[in-house]
Amino acid sequence: MQAAIPFPDLSNEIFSVEFFGITLALRWYALAYLVGLLAGWWAIRALMRRPALWPDGQAPMEPGKVEDLLTAIIIGVILGGRLGFVLFYQPGFYLANPAEIVKVWEGGMSFHGGFLGVVAAGLWFCRRHAVPPLQLSDAMALVAPIGLFLGRLANFVNAELWGRPTTLPWGVIFPGEAAQTCTGFLPGDCARHPSQLYEAGLEGLLLGAVLVLLLRNGALRRPGLITGIFLLGYGLSRFAVEFVRQADHQFITPDNPMGYALHAGGIGLSMGQLLSLPMILAGLWFWRRARA
Repeated sequence: MQAAIPFPDLSNEIFSVEFFGITLALRWYALAYLVGLLAGWWAIRALMRRPALWPDGQAPMEPGKVEDLLTAIIIGVILGGRLGFVLFYQPGFYLANPAEIVKVWEGGMSFHGGFLGVVAAGLWFCRRHAVPPLQLSDAMALVAPIGLFLGRLANFVNAELWGRPTTLPWGVIFPGEAAQTCTGFLPGDCARHPSQLYEAGLEGLLLGAVLVLLLRNGALRRPGLITGIFLLGYGLSRFAVEFVRQADHQFITPDNPMGYALHAGGIGLSMGQLLSLPMILAGLWFWRRARA
């Protein structure tokens, strides 16, 4: 019998209360969003209070404006994440059932869509408050790994977005019929890559540590450098983990068992990899521009 790690006895709800016949629950994923946004708000305020970190010894905006930025980011994350999922992953279903688009509470958010939503919100904020876009982008990139780390941990607790089947000893036996439907494995024996934890380590801890190291070495005085390293680091991390992450079910067919979004001759790329390629290219461009 293969070595594997049983999934811990975790609930996706922290607590729930009944209110006039309606059950209100606080879930780990919602808490991850909340804590990530608040931690990002606190960190950006702290950065704005240290003008010596910035070009010419001047922070790009007053610390009091960060509250308005937080509001814009929340809207961008929710709208972008949901619309990204609709357009990138299940456009046919939502075109036929448009009323389902607003049901965010039933799940279905895309990181790449949320990222585009945050970009749009940031650009709007910069134009409204006359803030240099690259400097604000660097500040936001610095704090993004906090939310990525917490979000991937919440994915693990929710037993979702797991990896492909594996015989490695750190494979996790995730609960549920979908997780246990593995070709070549006996029922109850199917262990999968804990790809959520891989991403938490790469996109959260490692990338965050690299950005903090750059910060300590004066990277904010070179606008766009931290933005470029974040885009490059996230894109490469996500691209690599996609090789062991279970493909989205809507792409898996008898002729395409690996669930590639683009494939030919038995090889291909997942949707996550396709969406990460522009981030990698953009990251390289920002990096080279900042170093010029």
